[in-house]
Amino acid sequence: MKSFIALTAATGLITSPVMAGPYANVETNTNRVGDEYQSTAIEKHVGYEGTFGEKGAYFVQGGLTTISTEEDASVEVSGKAGAAYTINERTAVYGEYSFVNGDEIGSTIKTGVKYSF
Repeated sequence: MKSFIALTAATGLITSPVMAGPYANVETNTNRVGDEYQSTAIEKHVGYEGTFGEKGAYFVQGGLTTISTEEDASVEVSGKAGAAYTINERTAVYGEYSFVNGDEIGSTIKTGVKYSF
């Protein structure tokens, strides 16, 4: 596949309790443009997550991603790294970088602010 941009849920860092240590993660992303199917990516990663300071959390993970289209399928190397920082009881900021190394390297940078009511 010429390029692929993986979108993930970095907000999970903010909303779930973080336990430091290794983990395994399998994630499926299906891409469509309008009603037209583009591709499905199945990520199979191992990673490590932890905390920094009293209010920060981070993760790094990597592995293989199977990318399937209607025409073909390929297995590519992929990875993600991200962090979140709680500003106060209601506000946190987060960021994530992800990549897939196919015919071209596709990457995504995601940043955001989460405010809880």
